[in-house]
Amino acid sequence: WPGRLHVCSFSTSQGFKMAPYAREADNATKSCKARGSNLRVHFKNTREAAQAIKNMHIRKATRYLKDVVEQKQIIPFRRYSGGVGRKAQCKAFKHSQGRWPKKSAEFLLQLLKNAESNAELKGLDVDTLAVEHIQVNRAPHMRRRTYRAHGRIGPYMSSPCHIEMILTERDQVVARADSDEAPKKKVSKKKLAREKMKNRE
Repeated sequence: WPGRLHVCSFSTSQGFKMAPYAREADNATKSCKARGSNLRVHFKNTREAAQAIKNMHIRKATRYLKDVVEQKQIIPFRRYSGGVGRKAQCKAFKHSQGRWPKKSAEFLLQLLKNAESNAELKGLDVDTLAVEHIQVNRAPHMRRRTYRAHGRIGPYMSSPCHIEMILTERDQVVARADSDEAPKKKVSKKKLAREKMKNRE
């Protein structure tokens, strides 16, 4: 697919160097990165899809994006919501507007797969990875033309984007052991007041 996926930065013969990641992982030994530059997919749709999978476990994020492609789950549009219709599936996110940006979801799935491969190469435990950082930036517009009335020509621009993500190993959460004592029942103020009245009588 159009655009480039990167594992690390590179420099060209002119001496240009790719921009660094917007942030670095807190623990580099337990993290892996993936990045795509000048990807031919809408910036706004991809930004909303990326926000939806932020802090998700890698398996959950993959499942969610596959569901979005099949329109079983929806991406809530919180920022770029102008003209976006209201959908019933958005109730799960306590929001009203949303869409199913298929192409954005497919690009993010490819990036997650790339990050997973980088994690395996690094010797990380793939089943404990979570999306710690994900960012979508605008890339330079790509120009085409459209033909208007009276012999004029209008711009027909695309809005590509750069995507970067950092996945980090998360510690397994251990469930707290149940204590021997039975949980205390909560008593309402009304009931306590009634009991006090009875005791006085």
